[in-house]
Amino acid sequence: MDYTGYIITEEQKDIRDMVNEFATRQIMPRAAEFDVKGELDWESYNKACEMGLLCPDIPEQYGGSGMDAMTSSIIRGDAGLGLTLSGNGLGIKPIMLAGNEQQKQRVADIILSDKPGRDPRWPQKRFGFAAFALTEPDAGSDAGACRTTAEKAGDEYILNGRKCFITNAPYADIFTVIATIDRSLGYKGLTMFLVDAHAEGVSIGKHEDKMGIRQSATSDIILENVHVPAGNRIGAEGQGFPMAMKTLEQGRAAIGSACCGVMRAAYETAIKYAQERTTMGKPIYKNQGILFKLADMQIAIETTRQFGLYVAALVDAKDPQASVLGPIAKTYASDALQKVVTEAVQILGGYGYMRDYPVEKLMRDAKIFQIFEGTNEIQRMIIGNNGIKANRIKN
Repeated sequence: MDYTGYIITEEQKDIRDMVNEFATRQIMPRAAEFDVKGELDWESYNKACEMGLLCPDIPEQYGGSGMDAMTSSIIRGDAGLGLTLSGNGLGIKPIMLAGNEQQKQRVADIILSDKPGRDPRWPQKRFGFAAFALTEPDAGSDAGACRTTAEKAGDEYILNGRKCFITNAPYADIFTVIATIDRSLGYKGLTMFLVDAHAEGVSIGKHEDKMGIRQSATSDIILENVHVPAGNRIGAEGQGFPMAMKTLEQGRAAIGSACCGVMRAAYETAIKYAQERTTMGKPIYKNQGILFKLADMQIAIETTRQFGLYVAALVDAKDPQASVLGPIAKTYASDALQKVVTEAVQILGGYGYMRDYPVEKLMRDAKIFQIFEGTNEIQRMIIGNNGIKANRIKN
């Protein structure tokens, strides 16, 4: 299919410009301060929610904006704050994909309702939070090794287990949790549940002190004899794994956008510095070595942007190629990001290593994109196997 329509519309440009102006004026001047603190900038976060940037793809019938993947993919800002926003979308995505109407409306009401003082633990919190709980200490890339159990007991399930590295866990009102109904079944025993984060038996582990994306909160979730109504099961028993994979597939459409935002910030800092910094009587961009670095950064940014928009268009069209190209886009974008931020630091030299300049933070933020939502090593396994399937020699 020809997706020439991934050239963005005037309306999408207006949304992009509005968000970029908000990020430049409100978010970025405060980003370094909250990075050092390792805390969320609640003022900026709440303003972003007021602008409709909280789960913007929730359909209008449930009270959301109904924003498509293409439009969502052109929005950028601070990586940590952006991940906090998008983590909510990841948390409710399984419900929007496979939940019933009652479940969809329930989570939309929780996420989108503006209730100041709704959580005594976080007095700054106004809007709802969700978290996607898949990873465990012994089950990261291998989801089939899941140890969190769901035992059926009458008209409910009893969940026991521990999840780790869960984005938004401390703030969450709801979790979508993968648990096994029978460990001997491996992947086929995995089942998805909607869990009330405030239910008895649910507790949160320590706040992880991360290298980057430090505005994003990451913690363990501990489940001890948590009673979950059978009506909170998402889809059928044994369907948790394909639901989780579909959730991550769609999430990867936004990875290119996030990577592109970090790249742009690094490039803009580097090119400004290259014009201002002089050595041997001339700006350093007039040295071919520096100019080539800036050119390669532009190539990476534009390639990532266009590929990301293409995959987003496939997602919107519900084209199965999205699941094939999504891993390629995620892997390319996050690998290219590493090169861009490294070159930005190199162009700034010693200054690039200092916290007085933003590229040091951008370099720390960038690393996680090669790890989360499926490591790039796992993506390459998927890409390679997809290639074999598509070009299998018939004997």
